[in-house]
Amino acid sequence: MPLPHVLLSAAVSLDGYLDDTGPERLLLSGPADFERVDEVRASVDAILVGAGTIRADNPRLLVNSAERRAARRAAGQAEYPLKVTVSGSGELDPAARFWHTGGEKVLLTTDEGAVRARGRGVAADVVSLGPGVLDWRAALAYLHEGRGVRRLMVEGGGSVHTQLLQQGLADELQLVLAPLFVGDPAAPRLFGPGAYQGGRLRLVESRRIEDVVLMRYLPTAPGTGDRAVAADRHWLALACELAELCPPSETAFSVGAVVVAGDGSELARGYSREGGDPHVHAEEAALAKVGPGDVRLAGATVYSSLEPCARRASRPVPCARLILDAGVRRVVTAWREPDTFVPGADGSGVLEDGGASVVVLGEYEGRAKAPNRHLEG
Repeated sequence: MPLPHVLLSAAVSLDGYLDDTGPERLLLSGPADFERVDEVRASVDAILVGAGTIRADNPRLLVNSAERRAARRAAGQAEYPLKVTVSGSGELDPAARFWHTGGEKVLLTTDEGAVRARGRGVAADVVSLGPGVLDWRAALAYLHEGRGVRRLMVEGGGSVHTQLLQQGLADELQLVLAPLFVGDPAAPRLFGPGAYQGGRLRLVESRRIEDVVLMRYLPTAPGTGDRAVAADRHWLALACELAELCPPSETAFSVGAVVVAGDGSELARGYSREGGDPHVHAEEAALAKVGPGDVRLAGATVYSSLEPCARRASRPVPCARLILDAGVRRVVTAWREPDTFVPGADGSGVLEDGGASVVVLGEYEGRAKAPNRHLEG
């Protein structure tokens, strides 16, 4: 079941609070970070907040920059991202600013909540996901399939962030840390108690913005879960298709490779002997097309139809080392390198020693071997 890339965005105090208990909303960041958030909003297909955030903060959730809105229109997108909220009860104020600013709005709710929301005259496309408790996986599947949402920005509140993390449905966390303390146990916290999937997160970016710090985290093991497995299969199948484009050789394998960012977007692709270079390897060809120092590589996956090489005669640096030097820490492959040209090759060992994880999807081994049948003796 394909789902959107889910980006959680929040600002918290040093002691982990989203707000205090005063009558006015506590501002945790300043103009420069608001500008960053506006840029992120402009880059996504939809923005989601929970019903509690609408009640407490009465947000508009707009892209404020006219230039960014114009760029969206020029790219064939709606001027504003789709605005989404979730509410099991459907008890929402029809006068809230959420409904009356920006572009299209969707309320995802239950059968009972849909009746209540429609009765209140909520100005949105009210979508029922069935009876009982709202199903987050069904909600995300609807947004992906029913509304074409590929990137979803979630701006709160704490219960929404907590549920998505606990169910393993978050792909990225952008957390801004503000230099102040709230200290009130009655104030809302970013994350609640419970069991969280995925274990330790990986810090891929840390940046000072005026007096706050932005930290961007990715899951340690992005290859877990049904949708991640489906994505791995999709990209590895493409790598196998690219291998079929290789000019045949009697002295080298035919291999295809794709570099995919953590948000599921393709960064580059390549194949062996691409561009007439008799010595270039697939991973090497693909990585050469990504700008050096591209921060997206830290959360990227390299999909290669054959295990990246650990040693080679044609170049000073093997592909396993090129991958590590680029900052990539996840590789998915279909086929371990045989001893045909380099006895005892162990690209996976080099990668794992360098801190990368290696996933082998053996069901694609036949497809990966197909362009290399002429090498079988």
